[in-house]
Amino acid sequence: MKNPEPTSSHPPLSFELRSDHLAGYLRVDQIRTDTLTQLVAGWADPDTRDDVIEALDSLAAVVQGIRREGELDAAIEEIEGVASMETARVEFKAPAGGRLLRELDVVAHTLGRFNLAAITTPRSVTTQQDRRAS
Repeated sequence: MKNPEPTSSHPPLSFELRSDHLAGYLRVDQIRTDTLTQLVAGWADPDTRDDVIEALDSLAAVVQGIRREGELDAAIEEIEGVASMETARVEFKAPAGGRLLRELDVVAHTLGRFNLAAITTPRSVTTQQDRRAS
């Protein structure tokens, strides 16, 4: 099934509904970019290259085999450690925060249309105009 056209004004950092409206997606392309860049930087460093390759081989074995609880997380943490990878997070400023909040609100309300009790409305953001009025 082909992915629907994005509805966000900024698809690389967005919330979207799945086409059947039974689930949503959080898209954060920058995390993948940062992860691969940091991994390759660790791999390119001659002092850590062998450790990164060994950790990647261990992860491959875990992914291809029968996993015990926590084994996948441990293999990923090992790669992050040997490659000196940073926390997977993306910074955003107020305009993007407002846009993401609106997108998430649409997704959450659509997903909760048959169970409104499951959806809690986020606290409203108090604006300067609201503060002046009170």
